[in-house]
Amino acid sequence: MALLRGVWGVLSALGKSGADLCAGCGSRLRSPLSFANVPRWFSSNFIGYPKKPMTSYVRFSKEQLPIFKAQNPDAKNSELIKKIAELWRELPDAEKKIYEDAYRTDWQAYKEEINRIQEQLTPSQIVSLEKEIMQKRLKKKALIKKRVKLKAVNESWKNLSSSQKQVYIQLAKDDKVRYYNEMKSWEEQMVEVGRDDLVRRSVKYTAK
Repeated sequence: MALLRGVWGVLSALGKSGADLCAGCGSRLRSPLSFANVPRWFSSNFIGYPKKPMTSYVRFSKEQLPIFKAQNPDAKNSELIKKIAELWRELPDAEKKIYEDAYRTDWQAYKEEINRIQEQLTPSQIVSLEKEIMQKRLKKKALIKKRVKLKAVNESWKNLSSSQKQVYIQLAKDDKVRYYNEMKSWEEQMVEVGRDDLVRRSVKYTAK
């Protein structure tokens, strides 16, 4: 599975998404619980919930990966994935159609199964799931925003001169000394009041 996850990086440039392949299929699920947008974690909430079918490219890569691995045992996974991607791009349309037809068939079965499960959900369950999905989406967006901000800070740090960096390095050292002194004072107080269980194991103080 770890190997297959690496394939997703090139998937958008090589194959059609489920939404493209099943355009017009329709769904009885209310937004945001569209069958084409059900998140991966959703399946863990229901026993027997179907997994999304493999796309045509992922199906092809899963077949080819063991072959490429056997032929190139010392090659890195990233190198193998590139070779598989190149092979997929050069694959005749007639051969690609075999994988795409298999995906359409699996996707139709997947959609029908989700519709069946949807019919069994109560209105309160649907509302609860919609809220949970929205919360997770907002959390994901916040995480992405945080990563972008950290990346910007990292770039700013790299662009600082040595003298500018030294100012922050010294401030960090001062904070470390201040933290040590404050922690030592607090732990000594804890020992005095008989709460030495709160003192760090590697540090022992004698009550005054």
